Amino acid sequence: MNRRRKIYEGKAKVLYEGPEPGTLIQHFKDDATAGNGAKHEIIDGKGVLNNRISEFIFTKLNGLGIPTHFLRRVNMREQLIREVEIIPIEVVIRNVAAGSLCKRLGLEPGTQLPRSIIEFYYKDDALGDPMVSEEHITAFGWANPQELDDIMALAVRVNDFLTGLFMGVGIQLVDFKIECGRLYEGDLMRIVLADEISPDNCRLWDVKTRNKLDKDRFREDLGGLVDAYREVAQRLGILVEAENALTTGPRLVQ
Repeated sequence: MNRRRKIYEGKAKVLYEGPEPGTLIQHFKDDATAGNGAKHEIIDGKGVLNNRISEFIFTKLNGLGIPTHFLRRVNMREQLIREVEIIPIEVVIRNVAAGSLCKRLGLEPGTQLPRSIIEFYYKDDALGDPMVSEEHITAFGWANPQELDDIMALAVRVNDFLTGLFMGVGIQLVDFKIECGRLYEGDLMRIVLADEISPDNCRLWDVKTRNKLDKDRFREDLGGLVDAYREVAQRLGILVEAENALTTGPRLVQ
């Protein structure tokens, strides 16, 4: 990919120009970050696992008719995606109390919420990605009311699917983050799911043990990040258990 023009580099991914107009290559790095980059390490194998898990989930979502930017996996670390105009809002869907919600409202971690809650955060690292309301989003023109309705409807559908998918393999979907973008096709524009869905942006707990299988293992210095991600992939049927993702790379189930 070095011969291709770099479009954007974030904390965990790099975007390169794609082989055709309107496409990009999304490359998954091994970087692990927390606290808006204040904590940073390179963890071998993380990018490979996130690429494969996100591919699996986005393929399922596409099959259900949920619009996404994902086209296909290119190799172990890269995906071909549609180029979209990212809306500068992180959408967090919460099913169980954890993380910042507990700190803000004094809730006990693990408390089942009365219903799923959707929160919005303005994407700006310098500001610490502050929480914002629907009024902020529409007033400042980050998205119009119809787009916001589409984003929330998309979030609910994704949450319904992911909750069932993970529960079927003994994992509780505590909360997760999505990003959305505007996909332009001729004179038409539609809101689609973008970015990734992986243990990097989901909180995933083992149903029986409450063992954390997500990036909180890095945030909280629990260790075993790649082992946890690999377990998620194995439970979903993506990887063959005998393979070692750290030394030989995961063996893919075709």
